[in-house]
Amino acid sequence: MFSKWSKLLAITGLLLFSLLSFTGQADAASSTFVTKGNTTSKVVALTFDDGADGTNINKILDILKTNNVKATFFVTGTGINHHPSWIRNIANAGHQVGNHSYSHPDFTKISIAAMQSELAKTETAYKNVTGKSTKPIFRAPFGAYNATVLKGVGDAGYTHTIQWNIDTIDWRGLSSTVITDKVVNNIVPGSIVLMHTGAGAPGTPIALPGMISKLKAKGYKFVTISELLKLPPTGATTYTVKAGDTLYSIAKKYNVTVAALAAANNITNVNLIRVGQVLVIPVKAPTPPPVTTVKYTVKAGDTLYSIASKYNTTVSAIATANKITNVNLISVGQVLIIPTKQAPPVTTVKYTVKAGDTLYSIARTYNTTVSAIATANKITNVNLISVGQVLIIPR
Repeated sequence: MFSKWSKLLAITGLLLFSLLSFTGQADAASSTFVTKGNTTSKVVALTFDDGADGTNINKILDILKTNNVKATFFVTGTGINHHPSWIRNIANAGHQVGNHSYSHPDFTKISIAAMQSELAKTETAYKNVTGKSTKPIFRAPFGAYNATVLKGVGDAGYTHTIQWNIDTIDWRGLSSTVITDKVVNNIVPGSIVLMHTGAGAPGTPIALPGMISKLKAKGYKFVTISELLKLPPTGATTYTVKAGDTLYSIAKKYNVTVAALAAANNITNVNLIRVGQVLVIPVKAPTPPPVTTVKYTVKAGDTLYSIASKYNTTVSAIATANKITNVNLISVGQVLIIPTKQAPPVTTVKYTVKAGDTLYSIARTYNTTVSAIATANKITNVNLISVGQVLIIPR
């Protein structure tokens, strides 16, 4: 009798363990739904959804650059195909990019296979244009989601589905004043603001400078979604642990060390990882920029500091290159090797302002930015140029 009950209890325990294990793995794969950051710090994430036209992308990028603000853009595959160079501008400016589907369907009305096809096509298009990834963040078209959507996009590698707590509704063609007031009057720590890049939201680029200024005056700092949620950096490679995996086998697969993998994921016990856990795969340090050298003959009154300043390098770099142990001791006539970073050549052209020109239209023509032209010409008011004015255009 005792033996029969023991067997029954053992079988029940195994069934319960299997059920719990399956449930835990399913939960681990679902995408986390986020409407705002869980923080009391005054930080805000400006986000922009890009559809098929992306008319205002470069205007928005110029404003963000001028104000030293990083934002997050959610891109569609159709948009990438329609204006690849503008999407490349977003990535090159260092903004975060997430996946917003390929053709903008309602994900609650399509199959998981169709969802994942939408995500994969956009990811491929973005990688082809920038060499980077849209993972790990996704924004549902129309903001439409349910448990099936979260499971489907989570299984595709998008660990976080990003909603918003401030919707500017700028796509309705609202004025810049209304858009600014919606954001400034509703801001709270950790806010995620929804805006759009298309022609249907002409008020957004007009609103941005004042909005940013007013938020800064309130003490707010601007962060990307990954910074807000403390996620892996944009484009970071991630790996979802499978049954039978060890840190050693994963490290070997990605040609990194177990120690580096553990450090990147704050793992204290390298023998303890779980199925469904998403690991950040650390990348090897990038190759440093090429270094060129010049020679300099020391003159009366020279110091290593003055020479380093002249060549935009450091005293220690010159000392190392010349095996100098006492940085205060150099002699007139001594020939020094000066290591300097090799900067890419900058070319400029000149342009004479014509009637109807704006800095923005000129920047678009020459594929540069308003701020770059303003800096090259010492322009303090980017809205004030005159017909006949000759501008230097940095390329």
